[in-house]
Amino acid sequence: MINMSQKLFLALWVIASIFLFLYSFTQVDLSLTLSTASIFQTVEKGFQYIGWFNRPLSTYLYISIFALLFMLYFWTLQKVSKNLITSKVLWTAIILVTVILMMSYNAFSRDIFNYIFDARIVSFYHENPYVHKALDFPGDPMLSFMHWTHRTYPYGPMWLVLTVPLTFIGNHIFIFTFYLFKLLMASFFLLTVWSIGKIAVTLKMKNVLLPVAAFALNPFVLTESLVSAHNDIVMMGFAMLGTYYLLRKEKIKGSIIYAFSIGIKFATALLIIGFFILHSFGKTRYFIGVAVLLMTIGVILATMRTNFQPWYLLYVFPFAVLMSEKKYIRFPLFIFSIANIIYYIPYLNQGTWDPPIPALLNNIMISAIILSVISVLVFFPGWGKRKK
Repeated sequence: MINMSQKLFLALWVIASIFLFLYSFTQVDLSLTLSTASIFQTVEKGFQYIGWFNRPLSTYLYISIFALLFMLYFWTLQKVSKNLITSKVLWTAIILVTVILMMSYNAFSRDIFNYIFDARIVSFYHENPYVHKALDFPGDPMLSFMHWTHRTYPYGPMWLVLTVPLTFIGNHIFIFTFYLFKLLMASFFLLTVWSIGKIAVTLKMKNVLLPVAAFALNPFVLTESLVSAHNDIVMMGFAMLGTYYLLRKEKIKGSIIYAFSIGIKFATALLIIGFFILHSFGKTRYFIGVAVLLMTIGVILATMRTNFQPWYLLYVFPFAVLMSEKKYIRFPLFIFSIANIIYYIPYLNQGTWDPPIPALLNNIMISAIILSVISVLVFFPGWGKRKK
């Protein structure tokens, strides 16, 4: 039986999620029409006006919504750490939030459009996306609202295996296909959360719900996994499920699933080192720390290859939350979560990524790194004793 406190908990998460869902439509591209229905178009244009032509209001709404989400998040972690939230109530909140945000517009990234078009090259144009790029099909209507039309397909073949069928099922109708892709991301988000819970049980953590809540209701994670819908969450879904089976010594099943992760994007290939150490020394408790380190290296390598993108930290967070009982891990998670939400404010306010915005973004991330290092030094076990 759900008591009043738990009902309030669920209601607040639903309300906050609806706010973010509604705000996402302020960022609908001016060249994109989501529906031909006149009533919907009128509403859509009203939202677009806020996002594109009243940027101070848009920025204020963004900051207010995420301030609410982070307050709810920290309150949730406090309640979970004190065992005041049951597994049923927590999972109800997670599923409700997932369903609401799955229906949102990809407000802070256009990558999902590229995912759709890459699959469309195969299913509609019957060409190879590793060879052909979006600009090779100049008559396609999607080009009017896509970015990065000059690049060829950068992901692994497994991503095509998952996405090409969606374009067939969607019958190349954009809005249907769009939400099929969002459903795919939401499914793997839930798979990642479920796997984190199972790994927590395998590791015999004192509070197995804490890492689940720390990941699943983190505003940064929700934004990049469900709103912007980056395929990194699919990669990590396979990685975490594979990790769960490998920790249980189910090596064949775990290895196959883990290989699927590499087949989405290649960043998780670094985990092979961690699995080798696990197999050689059998130190399960050390594996998560090694995985956090390896995926942090993955973020650095990805940043060196292109530029830093907030969603790269999805490589690290699913493993890091499994150490969230430790303050020297918990505080950097909080710092980077907030920093990555702040990351979008300059664009929302100015409507451009041009200078001096890049320098400002670099300063935001450098500040987050410095604060994280300080928090690790302050809370790392034995540091205070060594200072004395």
